[in-house]
Amino acid sequence: MNTPTTLVALLHGPDQPGLVAKTAGWIFARQGNILHADQHRDMEANEFFQRIEWVSVGGDASGEIEEFRVFAASLGMRARVACLSHRPKGALFVSKADHCFHDLLLRGKAGEFAGEFTCVISNHTDLAGAARHYGLTFHHVPVTVETKAAAEARQLELLRASGAEFVVLARYMQVLSADFLGKYGQPVINIHHSFLPAFAGGRPYHQAHERGVKLIGATAHYATAVLDDGPIIQQDVARVTHRHSVDDLIRKGRDLEKSVLAQAVRWHLDNRILVYGNKTVVFD
Repeated sequence: MNTPTTLVALLHGPDQPGLVAKTAGWIFARQGNILHADQHRDMEANEFFQRIEWVSVGGDASGEIEEFRVFAASLGMRARVACLSHRPKGALFVSKADHCFHDLLLRGKAGEFAGEFTCVISNHTDLAGAARHYGLTFHHVPVTVETKAAAEARQLELLRASGAEFVVLARYMQVLSADFLGKYGQPVINIHHSFLPAFAGGRPYHQAHERGVKLIGATAHYATAVLDDGPIIQQDVARVTHRHSVDDLIRKGRDLEKSVLAQAVRWHLDNRILVYGNKTVVFD
């Protein structure tokens, strides 16, 4: 007897009549049962987007995944299909700041993510003990201008050895090169404050306090070769007033960074993000 498998597809392409009916019909013809379906149309680009999740009773998940890709291509659509029983492995890149590091690992321990972290890679040793406390292997890879190429080569070796299918930059204070991102070829999720480009450089919260800002925020995005310019996954803001000190702004900013990054990782692992050009469609 075949064991039912839950599959999810994210697809997009030029809009045309009957796409929803055709995808539903394809699943129905194979005795599948649709659990969730959502779609969106970009009116300006005439582009159709869909996320569809179904229970397959065929017993050959890999075969059905490939068949669906071929079917989607016949409609002029590009599709990414995943099996929800698969729990992707990820790696955390950190430096010294620990708020996002602890938040993600505690959420992981609580079962909030449809995946798991397998190792921690850092350019400092500050979080080595904490990583081991969580049962994770810690790798110290120092980075300087002179050693950056060799350090990234070592990081790639560690990622391949751990089987990491995604990376989360949990306040990792180094810029990953285009060469690294190209060779890794897997999603890299980053988090940063949302003051850019107004308050670039060091001490952004001090700069913001001096300017009397009324909103602070955080942005999670996929990393690309262009610094902090990748497709945005999630953002949030908090109001501040003249009564808030620099320390208040930093505390509020850290809270935002934790929640925004966790939501981005959750959506990524739940296969809810469709990257389109330099932006995302998030089926939340």
